Amino acid sequence: MDNGREQTGIDVIEWAKKVETLGAGEIMLTSIDKEGTKRGFDLELYNIISKVITIPIICCGGAGKKEHIADILSNSELDAVALSSILHYNIESIKDLKEFLIINEKINMRL
Repeated sequence: MDNGREQTGIDVIEWAKKVETLGAGEIMLTSIDKEGTKRGFDLELYNIISKVITIPIICCGGAGKKEHIADILSNSELDAVALSSILHYNIESIKDLKEFLIINEKINMRL
């Protein structure tokens, strides 16, 4: 296996539409191009997909600093953000992330 990097020939937009029609309740969408880079999320991809489906989207892949999270939450219609490296490698703490997003960015969430 190639961890999602093997070309399938499946168009991501058409696949998102199809899984919605098949009954998916939400989609966790990971940008392979951004995954593990810590350079920010694939805002273009998430915005395209959010325009063609109605089920919730959880984005994943690319967070390297708290500003990346603020950017994706402020500039998209996503329902949730999944984080891994930024927390696993102690780049940010959950408490500091939440305080930054609530206080500095005025993003509504539980502290």
